[in-house]
Amino acid sequence: MPNPKRRHSQQRSAKRRTHYKAEELTLSQDRTTNQIHPRHRANTFEGKLYYKGNLVCEKSPI
Repeated sequence: MPNPKRRHSQQRSAKRRTHYKAEELTLSQDRTTNQIHPRHRANTFEGKLYYKGNLVCEKSPI
């Protein structure tokens, strides 16, 4: 397995890391509940799980 012969400079490492940035989440409003949540994520409302405006799962009374 090849290994580097010399240490990389700090500038070279920083240039490589410039592309790793924190991105802001895109928020959307649910059609059914009018609740704001992150896009492409299921959200809970009154104990029920919704995804894309559709009821996915209800909390079972155990």
